Amino acid sequence: MPRWLRHTLLTVVPVIAAAALLPLGYSNQLLLFNFVVFLTLAQGVNVIYGFTGYLPFGYVGFFGAGAYGFSLCVLHLHMAPLAALGVGAAAAILLGLLLTPLLRLSGAYFAIANLAASLAVYQVVSNPNLENITKGPYGISLSGVFNPTLAYSVAVLILAATLGLAVYLRNSRFGLSLQAIREDAISASMAGIDVVRSRTLAWLLSALVAGLSGGVFAWYVSVFYPETVFSPEFSIFAIVFALFGGVATVTGPILGVIILYGIYNAIGISTPQYFQLLYGLLIMGLVLFLPNGLVSLFKRWGIDVP
Repeated sequence: MPRWLRHTLLTVVPVIAAAALLPLGYSNQLLLFNFVVFLTLAQGVNVIYGFTGYLPFGYVGFFGAGAYGFSLCVLHLHMAPLAALGVGAAAAILLGLLLTPLLRLSGAYFAIANLAASLAVYQVVSNPNLENITKGPYGISLSGVFNPTLAYSVAVLILAATLGLAVYLRNSRFGLSLQAIREDAISASMAGIDVVRSRTLAWLLSALVAGLSGGVFAWYVSVFYPETVFSPEFSIFAIVFALFGGVATVTGPILGVIILYGIYNAIGISTPQYFQLLYGLLIMGLVLFLPNGLVSLFKRWGIDVP
């Protein structure tokens, strides 16, 4: 059996089947929707950080761009939600293109500059002077297209496509070239890899994932404020989930979301103080004993994790 097919059967199929079937027997669709969104975002972080080494602290900027691209098309152009979702994704890609000069930076410089860029986008859309266009800080209402059931189904399809992308990067020459760039960009360039083109493509693919997630999130909730879709929590959670499970794999971010977001929903809302303590202990333990994430534990046992 080809490696990519085995990885698909072990990761993509079970996750998508669970996401599609759980709403039939579990009434809290919002919780399931949030799981789907974070599973998607964690894989989006995986694309840019796990395979190329760029840590996107401002990843939420793409998420917010997708949400506002979708919303403004529905509000002002009266687009159908699926068409508006495509425009939201295009808005995130356009933002990614505008921010490609940041790829000249590395390490903490890139992370901080990316965070600053996302804050700048937030300041633009929440500007009261743009109330006639973006509704400024007063929030957006899309009650005319409110359809959480359909939005959830589309979110599952987006997750399936994102997991497929992760499987492709895990098993393709392009994915291997990205990992070579992550380890040593100069050596990769000398080996014939177009470093700039490869990094840019990974960056835009990551932006596309976040833009689609932001658009479908806006569709699902239909009423939100700019601080909601530009909340740093989206970036922080997605990064922590991916790192906890293990980046540059398909399974790692999935494990991170299931475990950490599961703990958050179990105790983080009712008893945040205990959640923060447990969260901190888990992260410290991971950094000290499993710096490559949970999947490295399986590798020590000789288990090949997709």
